[in-house]
Amino acid sequence: MIGFDEFMKEQVLFIAPFKKLAEDAYLVIEERFSDKKDLFKVVEADLVEAEEVVKKYINDGIEVIVSRGGTASLLEKEVDIPMVYIQVTITDILQSLLELKKMPDNIGIAGFENMIYGVEEIAKILNTNFVEILISKAEEADMKINRAINRGIDFIVGDAISVKLAKKYGINGKFINSGKESIYRALQEALLIAKVRRQDEHKSEMIRTIIQKSHDGIIATNEENRISLFNPEAEKIFHRIKYEVLGKKVEDICSSINEKKLNEEEELLINIYNKQYLIKKSLIYVKDVNKGSIYSLQNISEMQKLERNIRKKLSSKGLVAKYSLEDTIGKSPACVKMKNKAKKYALTNSTILITGESGTGKEMLVQGIHNISDRAQGPFVALNCAALPENLLESELFGYVDGAFTGAKRGGRQGMFELAHGGTLFLDEIGEMPLSLQSRILRVLQEREVMPLGGESIIPIDVRIIAATNQNLSKMVEEGKFRSDLYYRLNILRIHMPTLAERKEDIPLLADKLLQKMQYINPNLKSITEEAKSFLSNCKWPGNIRQFVNMMERIMLLTDGDTITKQDVINAYEDDKEILTSSNNEKGIIESTEPINTVDKNLAQMEIELLRKVLVEENYNYTKAAKRLGIHRTTLWRKLKNK
Repeated sequence: MIGFDEFMKEQVLFIAPFKKLAEDAYLVIEERFSDKKDLFKVVEADLVEAEEVVKKYINDGIEVIVSRGGTASLLEKEVDIPMVYIQVTITDILQSLLELKKMPDNIGIAGFENMIYGVEEIAKILNTNFVEILISKAEEADMKINRAINRGIDFIVGDAISVKLAKKYGINGKFINSGKESIYRALQEALLIAKVRRQDEHKSEMIRTIIQKSHDGIIATNEENRISLFNPEAEKIFHRIKYEVLGKKVEDICSSINEKKLNEEEELLINIYNKQYLIKKSLIYVKDVNKGSIYSLQNISEMQKLERNIRKKLSSKGLVAKYSLEDTIGKSPACVKMKNKAKKYALTNSTILITGESGTGKEMLVQGIHNISDRAQGPFVALNCAALPENLLESELFGYVDGAFTGAKRGGRQGMFELAHGGTLFLDEIGEMPLSLQSRILRVLQEREVMPLGGESIIPIDVRIIAATNQNLSKMVEEGKFRSDLYYRLNILRIHMPTLAERKEDIPLLADKLLQKMQYINPNLKSITEEAKSFLSNCKWPGNIRQFVNMMERIMLLTDGDTITKQDVINAYEDDKEILTSSNNEKGIIESTEPINTVDKNLAQMEIELLRKVLVEENYNYTKAAKRLGIHRTTLWRKLKNK
């Protein structure tokens, strides 16, 4: 492992919106990181000032930013490097209030969503009334503070910008200082992320050696597709030494690549000297500019042997992540940003929270993160928290010992946490987890150990948790439906999955990829017209990617020719008029004469018929049917059971 002493250079930038936070940060660094203090840079700056500071230090090699409140929210949107939030606790807010000599009559507690919470609990403790001023974005802070003052607020307790605005309008304010423990935890997390990123830089220095020793044939080309690197294994595969091929175009030494028009990230089987190889092309980007390509060639026989040895045990249990990040298709800015975050976060062991609407492909992204992480060779275990009743969910998560309860399997059973040891545990629909289980999950996250139901011994575990939800967890925290401590423990690294409506430019690409991937549905189909893709791009997709995949299957089934036309798409939409955009309807493409409830009924019936049809085709194998339909196995079971 690479030690920090090899990188004694600033890696973590601590942005303090006010002086006291900067002073406390210096103290924590001196007390808890005395041997690593050169790795930190503490700067006092607020909002716009912070942007300028960050721009300067990014060029100096800063890897991670630590901040809080509005400053952190703004920087996360503007800077494409990891951001670690300093969590403000109820104790921090109470401390600020108790420092006042006299409690004001009307207090406003102001700040950003990532900062203020627990106001109701404070009000109960102090037996008084507070007004919460939640600021969603910096531009609205002035207006909200001014409005609160006009309504009688005479004192503001909050973040730096809120207190500054209070003074602007003639009333006093008090900063909510972050405690040393909160600062310590944030710095510790930032240091871990920085360490992993620096290790990655170190690894890049060893790439040439790795390439030279690789058992795969590796060819690198420049922007003109001329060969710049040809490793020893490639020499063996093509029976050519590198000096013969350097500077030549790759298709000159391998006609199969040109004949089959190999696209980016596509895998093809080719024959070279009577041996089968899997070839894959990856583009090299430097600051979003294509600088060439990498071609990798793997001997199929060797691949099968290695994979069989590695995955034998895991496959028998179904504990394998089947998708990679490349399976999340899209080149829109929203999709690229999402995948870039996923790649960076995959390098850490920190907990990740995935948010987004249903059907956006959260589990596929999670599997992709697992498969490029250091845990890729470990198990991938997924559990839908909404699919099981509370008593079964508890036993599934923690396992149980022999005789733990009536009906318990003889000999006991391992829980999901144990099964995922050394790998990744994906908790889908975490917002549906009962409150009574949330405290146990929190303890596992903190202590890294579990106790099975009915057991007396503690089992240590090494598991990376990734949770996903389509709900607003912060709102659920406010409503008392989700534990705040668990929420902030899960919300360390966060990725938002954009809806299909937010990445409409990806729809034509998705249509082409799905047509290729699902050609077994209608082997006669060869292409889809631009007009048809444009029509699909102008439709609403409330069901997101899942709905789009299912609609493409319907379109492919109903198309008679070898090309999907706009009219074929319109015909497939016959019972889905309500998902067309108003612009499509204005052109008179489809006129809806049915009442909405009738359309909904037809849609529901069509869904059930499609589910049953696919299930029959897969010989009642729920796992295979669910994979084709793009839904979870338990979701398929529940939908059919309810009917």
